[in-house]
Amino acid sequence: MAKKSPTAFFTTIFVAFEKPLRWFFVLLGLYLAIINLPYDHGYEAQVIQVYRTLLIVLITSGLYNLASSTSLLFEKFGEKLHVEVDKILIPIFSRILRFFIVAISLSVIAQEWNYDINGFVAGLGLGGLALAFAAQEMIEDFFGGFIIMTEKPFTIGDWIKTKDVEGTVEEINFRSTRIRAFRQSIVTVPNSALANTAILNWTKMGKRQITFHIGVALGTTKNQLKSCITEIDQLLKSHPEIHQETIFVRFDGFNKSSLDIFLYFFTKTTDWGEYLAVKEDINLKILEILQKQGVSIAFPSRSIYIEKNANKKPEAIVENS
Repeated sequence: MAKKSPTAFFTTIFVAFEKPLRWFFVLLGLYLAIINLPYDHGYEAQVIQVYRTLLIVLITSGLYNLASSTSLLFEKFGEKLHVEVDKILIPIFSRILRFFIVAISLSVIAQEWNYDINGFVAGLGLGGLALAFAAQEMIEDFFGGFIIMTEKPFTIGDWIKTKDVEGTVEEINFRSTRIRAFRQSIVTVPNSALANTAILNWTKMGKRQITFHIGVALGTTKNQLKSCITEIDQLLKSHPEIHQETIFVRFDGFNKSSLDIFLYFFTKTTDWGEYLAVKEDINLKILEILQKQGVSIAFPSRSIYIEKNANKKPEAIVENS
């Protein structure tokens, strides 16, 4: 029947109920055998009650298997509602659904045997209230984890940075998130702390920023400065690894010992190693442009004026760094 089912979803249902169905036929045979015994044993009512209880257990077992995290149930549910179900959420939803299936099954069985569960449920409510006060931080972590899993500021495998930790996300659960730092240590961060802090997700970058100033010597002429700016701008606009959306190369201003050229642009790659390689290539080519134009990099300097005597103006100028 599973192989001939029209869709994979029905196949999943048949597989989930395979063992319960086997036991159903075994129990059905036992039930018919006991009911049709050739003498009056007086246990028909009890046999029927036990049989009904076992049927509830079999149905619960099938639903429990169907709610597995590896089941197609969540995938098909997401397709019907046009909602993307994250792989992180599937195990959590599976556990919650299984808990409710077992809880409902136990309550139905209790009612089948004429037990009043109202007092038990009320006791659970009071106990849950007391537990909530005692485990306030754990509840905060739980809701923090729920926020992280639904809003998805990051997911497993992302490189993130907060004010306290930076690394790759390895595991997300309802209480905490485990982050592998670059020194290969594992950092476990409570979800309540992550949900209430700024998170920089480097993995979500579409491009990577490079910005800096080049300080050239004060003796650089106007034409040399304009030529350097033009050639650097052309270099960035023709470089295959530079994102062409935003490129700025401008004479930014006068510093104490330099004329500052401002550069602002982005690399196409977001990988750290490739980013550094592109940045190095750009720096070397900028250095070639400056050397070709005869422009030197400025360094901190000061001028000292030496007077030969008090009646004469300063005649000698010495510059040192």
